[in-house]
Amino acid sequence: MLTTVAATEPDQRRKTIILATCCLSLLIVSMDATIVNVALPSIRSELGASVSQLQWTIDVYTLVLASLLLLSGSTADRFGRRRLFQIGLVGFAVGSLLCSLAPTAGVLIAARAIQAVGGSMLNPVAMSIITQVFTGKAERARAIGMWGAVVGISMALGPILGGLLIEVSGWRSVFWINIPVCIAAVVLSAVFVPESRSPVVRRFDPIGQVLGVLMLASLVYGLIEGPAHGWTSPITLAVFAVTVASFVGFVEYEHHRADPFIDLRFFRSVPFSSATVVAVFAYAGWGAFLFLMSLYLQEVRGLSAIDTGASFLPLAAATMICSPLSGRMVARWGARPSMVVAGILIAGGGLWLTTLDAATPIAVLMVMFALFGCGFGLVNAPITNAAVGGMPRDRAGAASAVASTSRQIGVSIGVALCGSLTGAGAAAGLDASFAVSTHTVWWGVAGVGVVVAVLGFVVARPWARRTADDVARTFGEPDLARG
Repeated sequence: MLTTVAATEPDQRRKTIILATCCLSLLIVSMDATIVNVALPSIRSELGASVSQLQWTIDVYTLVLASLLLLSGSTADRFGRRRLFQIGLVGFAVGSLLCSLAPTAGVLIAARAIQAVGGSMLNPVAMSIITQVFTGKAERARAIGMWGAVVGISMALGPILGGLLIEVSGWRSVFWINIPVCIAAVVLSAVFVPESRSPVVRRFDPIGQVLGVLMLASLVYGLIEGPAHGWTSPITLAVFAVTVASFVGFVEYEHHRADPFIDLRFFRSVPFSSATVVAVFAYAGWGAFLFLMSLYLQEVRGLSAIDTGASFLPLAAATMICSPLSGRMVARWGARPSMVVAGILIAGGGLWLTTLDAATPIAVLMVMFALFGCGFGLVNAPITNAAVGGMPRDRAGAASAVASTSRQIGVSIGVALCGSLTGAGAAAGLDASFAVSTHTVWWGVAGVGVVVAVLGFVVARPWARRTADDVARTFGEPDLARG
């Protein structure tokens, strides 16, 4: 018999442990998207990696995550959320071990893909567990707010922890740290997390899955390898043609499928669609920021890994302060205040970074980092809230998976664009001119902030809320439309 919640309602202590266990999985998956950035110069030096290989080291992880998150969510609904959660933890630990043993850049990229397969089974499944355990609207909002806060905190901690580990034990140690966390989460989930399944089991959609993967992979490949092949070369044009064809085919196929891989009706909700766009844009800026600044600080400014990690302290501190603050703001006032302020701060940080050069004082950099960290810290909780808040409980996992997928797509696109926007020559040389070549990226980040702020106003408009209500009615639970 399929059940959606445990037979007995967990007490508050157990709920807290379940939330902490789910957040542990989020911690390592999100942190691994950023901790490796600080290790890039060391990997480049030891393994002889090219700049495009460094981009793939980051992007293969986020790309595989983005490609499999939704499949993992539906698989968990069918076979059991706790079971798949534990399998994902084991897979993530094995992938991390293989990354730490990689002898070449190619092997490291392949191991990162394996790591991401395990990671794809964690975040959407953990969110489904949370929405099944925290059934009250108020406690559910608080739990989702904490979840969103952990996203920002973990991604901010990554560069700092990475710098410390690299200084002490070398770049391979940034992968070792995942293993004990995975073991702890496996044990805690076995003891405290109730098994649950969805009462409505979706059929697998292999065609939709393949089209989605093909669309994302070809887009990222084209952006990363385009500068080397030339933007008008037959290879580049053919790759982007595959992207367009896959996108059109995906939308058309999913629109006519009774049980689609992604239910396109979600996007009729303006808050949900806005959250998706904000996630892609904000995380594209975040991915580009960490990738470029890690290279800038170590290759242009000559800082060590630990000094680079220390340089990110203002970024981390601002994110760690603003992420939980944003969660409380969202629980009390909704998504608009956090999104608007986040957009203004991100835009301000991007504009300031357009003055970056090889001699920018470190103190000025720290203030820039803090400003950007505040903006990014504020944006995470409203993304999750806007995506999940207007959905019925049995659809919250799928909605959260789309939001998580959008985050990973954003990082992939942001990192992939770095080489294109800075210029292949500057990216390859990594000399003093590299700082100036990044200005195009920072103008883009400023534009990202404007988009976030504008959509912050949009999501709270009465007509936008009505679209969320309409979507909730479509799925048969209008009473949850107000989140």
